[in-house]
Amino acid sequence: MTPSTPSIITVSTLTELIKDILEDNFATVWLRGEISNLSIPASGHWYFTLKDSRSQLRCAMFRTSNRRVSFRPENGQQVICQGRVSLYGQRGDVQFIGDSMEVEGLGGLQLAYEQLKKDLETEGLFHERNKQKLPPFPRTVGVVTSATGAAIHDIMNVLTRRAAGIRIILRPVLVQGDQAAQDVASAIAEFNQHQQADVLIVGRGGGSLEDLQAFNTEQVARAIYASNIPVISAVGHETDFTIADFVADHRAPTPSAAAELVVKNRHDLEQQIDQLSIRLHSSLQQRLVRAQDKTQSLINQLRSPAQLHQLKQQRTLALRQRLLTAFERHTTSGRQQLLRLTGQLDILSPLNTLERGFTTVSLTKQPKKMIRRVEQLQQGDSITLRFSDGRIAATVTSQPQFEASAHEQP
Repeated sequence: MTPSTPSIITVSTLTELIKDILEDNFATVWLRGEISNLSIPASGHWYFTLKDSRSQLRCAMFRTSNRRVSFRPENGQQVICQGRVSLYGQRGDVQFIGDSMEVEGLGGLQLAYEQLKKDLETEGLFHERNKQKLPPFPRTVGVVTSATGAAIHDIMNVLTRRAAGIRIILRPVLVQGDQAAQDVASAIAEFNQHQQADVLIVGRGGGSLEDLQAFNTEQVARAIYASNIPVISAVGHETDFTIADFVADHRAPTPSAAAELVVKNRHDLEQQIDQLSIRLHSSLQQRLVRAQDKTQSLINQLRSPAQLHQLKQQRTLALRQRLLTAFERHTTSGRQQLLRLTGQLDILSPLNTLERGFTTVSLTKQPKKMIRRVEQLQQGDSITLRFSDGRIAATVTSQPQFEASAHEQP
């Protein structure tokens, strides 16, 4: 190649050269900008653009790096990213590869706290209907805290002073550091698995937001929410609330206050017993007065034996009179019906016909056979004639003479 011949390289070679130069000179860069065009595909990588008022730069943050970010990025957030500058050869685009990210002006821990609080509240983990009541007289108290911190000593002092016979089971855990959240959640689950306590105190002494981070994690929050044993959150922070405080069944500002919630003061119990005794006495007194009033009312309604006897006699006489009246009415009705039937029988009786001058004729040998026509008789028949006042025997001496009936005449 002569000196006048130009040096020709490929596009790929040039992009590789540019990439090497960029990565060598911008290996560690802190970059401030506003997030836009955020995309989070199924791979878990983050792709976004960082921009300011004059320029913008494509950025990527791969899953191995973004899993360490304590908040979820959103479009419009002002962030500070630490990473390196590189070149994406396929498009020839300069891009920023992020290794860490935090929100500008608001710490990442605080932002993560706010986001987790919002998510869990929307899910219903803070709702009052999910809160369990504390047992009035627990026999066993489970404590999840550090074995060497001040919290366990404060809890034990209060419990032993107020209820000397109460049983205390400590599950020592880390309350600070990367392993703390796992320790606390596992201890809560273990208590529930073996049902070893009537109530749980979960907490630690006070500290900064970083110190309390274990109690602001979703892992601890869900362990508390899943507990069948009532949980008291006892993080020693008077003013600020942790996520554990919101999820727990009860919140105490300090470990000592949590112990006071578990076992009530003897004096308080005596006062409650006195109040219950007064209420019971008052209730019994009212019931006694009502019973006495009812008894007196019944006594007033009772009459003397003589009055009761007289009242029974009056009732007996009244019933007798009603019975006689009913009997007389029934008898009169029966008598009238009998007379009516007798009259009907008289009209139909043959004796009544005889009274009007008629006689009945029957054969002497057959007294029940009535002779109604002359053709029934023959000469020599013995017959009986019955009149209204008696009978007479007779004999047919002549041959019967027939006469035509009125309707047979021409």
